[in-house]
Amino acid sequence: MWTLTSSAFASGGPIPPRHTGDGADLSPPLAWSEPPHAARELALVVDDPDAPTKEPWVHWVLYNIPPSATGLAEAVKPNELPAGTLDGLNDWKRAGYGGPCPPIGRHRYFHKLYALDNVLPDLNRPTKAQLETAMQGHVLEKFELIGTYQKD
Repeated sequence: MWTLTSSAFASGGPIPPRHTGDGADLSPPLAWSEPPHAARELALVVDDPDAPTKEPWVHWVLYNIPPSATGLAEAVKPNELPAGTLDGLNDWKRAGYGGPCPPIGRHRYFHKLYALDNVLPDLNRPTKAQLETAMQGHVLEKFELIGTYQKD
């Protein structure tokens, strides 16, 4: 079975402050097992459905991750991403990871990994919505890892 894990937090558990906007704002390490055999590409979206906005707040968008990749290192930099991986835009209108920093209360952060049956073209730093539109009809499987965070 395909899985998505982090050595920084357990599924449903708290995200350490070092991976948040209140700490060092480092992307957490992520690891996954072998995706479905037919996968040609992986995509990752991290968002917060508990944000006080109309839509979930988007923290990270990556796509064109090769299916041979087995994860992302902690604090991964753009030049350290698996070959061919492309960035999208988070809701701060920038590429890369932006950590949790909820204004109030405990929020859930969904790390969603998609296995796609095709390789998407370069979408020029798409938003989550643009990436989801491009992925329509091509998602073989999706796996979620949920972490939580609340300011002290």
